[in-house]
Amino acid sequence: MQTVKRQSLIAQVTGQLRAEIASGRWALGERIPTEPALCEMTGTARNTVREAVQSLVHAGLLERRQGSGTYVVGTDEQEVAFSDFFATANRRDLLELREALEVNAAGLAAARRDDADVAALRECLTRRNRLWRPTSVDDADSREEAAGADADLHRLVVAASHNAVYLEFYDLLLPALRTMIAQRHIGVGRSHEAIHTELVDAVIAGDAAAARAAARDLLADVHEAG
Repeated sequence: MQTVKRQSLIAQVTGQLRAEIASGRWALGERIPTEPALCEMTGTARNTVREAVQSLVHAGLLERRQGSGTYVVGTDEQEVAFSDFFATANRRDLLELREALEVNAAGLAAARRDDADVAALRECLTRRNRLWRPTSVDDADSREEAAGADADLHRLVVAASHNAVYLEFYDLLLPALRTMIAQRHIGVGRSHEAIHTELVDAVIAGDAAAARAAARDLLADVHEAG
């Protein structure tokens, strides 16, 4: 019975800490209070707090950093689980999933985009294409920045569909997509500038068929480029 009671207490403290993270009290990237402070907040012993924190480390919500403390790295365990799954998924499978989602989202975006979407798409396209041109520096940092701009543009297209479920699911894919995109080198044959521009132009013009076709052709080009 003592073991059951102790485990129940750990579960309660774990739930309290999880709720604090979910509520935004400790934001992503923020260091949580020290163990003594958490003991005072929860009214429990240090061993209980330590095990509760470790449980959330295993769940992917917290990360211990030697000599620095414990930081929030996730706010939802299901999102973390999905992100971990997508991070190890086969590249072909990810591209096929992107096609299923992005092609339809592009058509919806062309039908539903508003003025704010149009302005955001134009601005992001300009930045994205500039970062991917052959004159850009092709090092790890530059590829990371270019990958971020590329992923941001695709997310904006999905956001312009004004389908909340599509966007929520796409956000789960984003970390894996950014990693996959960052593996490509900047320059000729890798930019796909023309087809990205064609996609955005079709969405802005309200041409759903052209937007779907451009999204499909773009992902086909990426697949062939490897």
